[in-house]
Amino acid sequence: MRTILVTGGAGFIGSNFVRMILSEHSDVRVVNLDLLTYAGNLESLGEFLNHKNHIFVKGDICDGELVNDLVVQHKIDAIVNFAAESHVDRSLVEPGVFIQTNVTGTLTLLKVALDHKLERFLQVSTDEVYGSLGTEGFFTETTPLSPNSPYSASKASADMLVRAFSHSWGLRCNITRCSNNYGPYQFPEKMIPLMIHNALNDKELPVYGDGLYIRDWLYVYDHCTAIWKVLTQAEPGTIYNVGGNNEKTNLEVVGIILERLGKPETLIRHVKDRPGHDRRYAIDSGKMMKELGWRPTVTFEEGIVKTIDWYLANTSWLNHIVSGQYQQYYQSMYSNR
Repeated sequence: MRTILVTGGAGFIGSNFVRMILSEHSDVRVVNLDLLTYAGNLESLGEFLNHKNHIFVKGDICDGELVNDLVVQHKIDAIVNFAAESHVDRSLVEPGVFIQTNVTGTLTLLKVALDHKLERFLQVSTDEVYGSLGTEGFFTETTPLSPNSPYSASKASADMLVRAFSHSWGLRCNITRCSNNYGPYQFPEKMIPLMIHNALNDKELPVYGDGLYIRDWLYVYDHCTAIWKVLTQAEPGTIYNVGGNNEKTNLEVVGIILERLGKPETLIRHVKDRPGHDRRYAIDSGKMMKELGWRPTVTFEEGIVKTIDWYLANTSWLNHIVSGQYQQYYQSMYSNR
């Protein structure tokens, strides 16, 4: 049985990935390392928390001794690194936290992976490392890195460390760079769950600037299948962009949410723009499609309905996240173990 260490596996994308692996790959065991900061939530793992092929460990990826012990104890074959501080706005206020987790944490994982000559190290990155696009064109894997926020700079730095470990010591690494993810279990500081939560509670929906910033939207399950493809089929040392081919302005997305929930557009409130806000991101996933046979299966029109309906059916999860009760949930689950 293959055993993989998934870092950040109680976060949004990480928990969806863990769920997918445990549902679809009975020959894979997951050791899930997560610090359970504000965006990590054991409730996102649901019934999979106690799955026979799942081991959860609360801990920091910057703790080299802990990571080393996990690799030895569980005979880890590969590491998939989701663990990251990921919100641009927070990085503008606390950039040091992003450097510590996203750069130092990645370095710690890489050193352990190299020491034990693991089969694979997969760094889950972001299209934001490329900077901003004009009205035309797409990011490709050869687009120069040009990060514009402390968050994207920290992710670009981590990518460069992965490249260095691959080139200098032959560590079998890959990097994936995805467009904006959406779907179940996303922390409501991000745009789509924030807008859903506010609309459900008849609160104002804050939209930066003119609302015409463009993002390519990728349903989280499609992203997870892409990561698995890269982990199991890609040549070491390769980078893959993962996009949904669903470009929308922020205002378009907000409008779709309001229409689905039967709420008025008068709830929209334009607020002061984010400093250095990138105008447009768009991903070319042609390399993934050609070399690994992956393509997105969920259109934005399908995915946004599935996402809204999920939040409507899981208001208790959302309310716990907002109130912080998931920390109490963790204590109740693990304080006596």
